[in-house]
Amino acid sequence: MTHLFDPITLPIENPTLKFLLILCIILAAPLLLNKLKIPHLLGLIIAGAVIGPHGFNLVLRDSSIILSGTAGLLYIMFLAGLDMDMDDIRKSGVQSLVFGLYTFLTPLIFGILAGYYILDFSIYSSILLAGLFASQTLIAYPIVSKLGISRNKAVTIAVGGTIITDILSLLLLTVVVGMVQGTVTGAFWWRLGISVFCCLGVILFGFPPLAKWALNRIHDKISQYILILALVFLGAWLAHLAGLEPIIGAFLAGLAMNKLVPRDSSLMEHIEFVGNAIFIPFFLIGVGMLIDYRAFFRDWESVKVAIVMILLITVAKWLAAYFTQKTFRLTRDQRTVIFGLSSAHVAATLAAVMVSYNVILGYTPEGEPIRLLGDSVLNGTILMMLFTCVVSSFATQHGAKNIVSKVAGDQIKVTA
Repeated sequence: MTHLFDPITLPIENPTLKFLLILCIILAAPLLLNKLKIPHLLGLIIAGAVIGPHGFNLVLRDSSIILSGTAGLLYIMFLAGLDMDMDDIRKSGVQSLVFGLYTFLTPLIFGILAGYYILDFSIYSSILLAGLFASQTLIAYPIVSKLGISRNKAVTIAVGGTIITDILSLLLLTVVVGMVQGTVTGAFWWRLGISVFCCLGVILFGFPPLAKWALNRIHDKISQYILILALVFLGAWLAHLAGLEPIIGAFLAGLAMNKLVPRDSSLMEHIEFVGNAIFIPFFLIGVGMLIDYRAFFRDWESVKVAIVMILLITVAKWLAAYFTQKTFRLTRDQRTVIFGLSSAHVAATLAAVMVSYNVILGYTPEGEPIRLLGDSVLNGTILMMLFTCVVSSFATQHGAKNIVSKVAGDQIKVTA
């Protein structure tokens, strides 16, 4: 039985108090940080680090946080697909492909060279490290969506390129881990190819008629929203079954239902409201809870790996954005937006490093496991995630605001 004056123990176990604390953070972060001109996304990540197990240990990153955070990440990718203009995607398909190859190959080359020659990793570990460099997360997408430039060419290119590089990075992870474990055979390639083909076909060609049929028969707005949400998670699960990251399935689900959910509809308002109010903030706070500042002080190897990862990833992603700008004659602000959207490393990166970390190659004489990617890379990845989220938030906000200001200025000139 709970008494009124029971002492509060840390970490907080009372679900009511835990949820209240998180809601207060979601409410306070934008109000406080807007005055400091700091993206509120970054504030939520920092808040997660402060209250998390590596901070004041107020809240554990338990199953409830992980569940809500997973939903938030899938929501970000779903909204990215839902916001896309299909005509623009068709027009910029080649541009997205080119940027996807730039933002995959440039970090890949940097990562292999850094892993093999600077960090003295094996060739397999170096390739996996390079895969971490290449993957990226659209953590700053809510910024461009809020500022109303989600259909700008730079955003369309960045979103399309993100899907391409994440698919390539995760396929690289699957193949390298399979080679290390000796499971890559002819049947492996057939199984992977068929499963990916079936997944794409079901989501892109099966979801639209199913959703249209259901929406025509369901008139209750709440039920319509639940239907859309169920299809998002179904798409994510199908991608997982196909050997892809669930975020790919969520994005494809957004593309599939793009024309069924008009931007000015009440259903779209409900989708954006719930996502921005609950799911996405939970994801950002959950990311912050992973950050362990003590890794800076534990051992030099983690710091060395983190510095190498941060420097090379930032340079590689900037070069990819620069090459894209020069190839397609984009403006500097569009280049900044592309760099900002593509520089954050969270979802696919975290998934890849955890898979690689759990692959054990053998044991030392002392009985310690020899991992494909060790503790130094895991700690370095967490620090790199924090830095790249900071860079992504500031760069995206800076470039997006400049684009909005320029568009407003051009409209004033035309009116005059």
